Amino acid sequence: MLPVVVVHGGAGHIPKERAERSTSGVCSAARAGYAILRGGGSSMDAVVEAVALMEDNPAFNAGCGSVLNIKGEVEMDAIVMEGKTLASGAVSAVRNIANPVRLARLVMDKTSHACLTAEGANLFARQMGIPEVPMESLITDYSRMRWKKNLEPNANPVECQMGKTGTVGAVAVDAEGNIACATSTGGMLNKMEGRVGDTPCIGSGGYADNEVGAVSTTGHGEAIMKVTLARLILFHMEQGKSAEEASDLGLAYMKSRVNSLGGVVTVDPRGCWAARFSSRQMSWAAAQRDTLHHGLRSGEHFTQSIDDPH
Repeated sequence: MLPVVVVHGGAGHIPKERAERSTSGVCSAARAGYAILRGGGSSMDAVVEAVALMEDNPAFNAGCGSVLNIKGEVEMDAIVMEGKTLASGAVSAVRNIANPVRLARLVMDKTSHACLTAEGANLFARQMGIPEVPMESLITDYSRMRWKKNLEPNANPVECQMGKTGTVGAVAVDAEGNIACATSTGGMLNKMEGRVGDTPCIGSGGYADNEVGAVSTTGHGEAIMKVTLARLILFHMEQGKSAEEASDLGLAYMKSRVNSLGGVVTVDPRGCWAARFSSRQMSWAAAQRDTLHHGLRSGEHFTQSIDDPH
């Protein structure tokens, strides 16, 4: 078994001035996840750690840095799933929580439910001793600027949404062959209050199954849900396609069927992985065999030693 963790920082168009922060953010997240795997930790611990790190990084649309809804507020979604028993946990439309992915993990571990939403999720967080943070601490100047811009009558938030800052996610296989995925997002720019996208939906925002593999997705949530993108890619893998081929087939279907772009990170039970996208860019990083892989634009694939700090 080859332990591996693969992360993404969101698909779309990432402005030059933010590209470097996005790239260094996914590389740090992959390193953190891999350190857990290298120490004998579980794939679930690895993906949660990697995603939580990106939630704390204002370069991404998750946790601190989340985009704002129409009212100028933060509502976040997250999911985790593990492939051994197909257990999963998700939260949607949560507020005042720094790390929604950790709350999703608690939904999986501590309840008999798969998803908690809005006030109920926040109530559960309090019961679990997760401190609430002021909403202001999650809002960046960049998010506020983009919110204001998209209040203009001729704005198209879906077009503006693609990238800039992105949904984050991770997939991993550990030394025991267990597979996991995690995805977290602030959702869609200037969305209606209470809008929930693909991220917390099993089979759309993510899916993990030890017998097939795991996927974490990014892109326009409504489109991803229509084609259940994560599960669609794993269906192709069940038919014998590689992680890369299956990812490309799923993304091509979403483009042809609902005319939408996106990106995924995918892994199979042997540790073969892929980071694929149909959008202009997607920041991604993977760590395996003490090597860090990363890229941002189509065809890019850089490698370095995992222990090289730069």
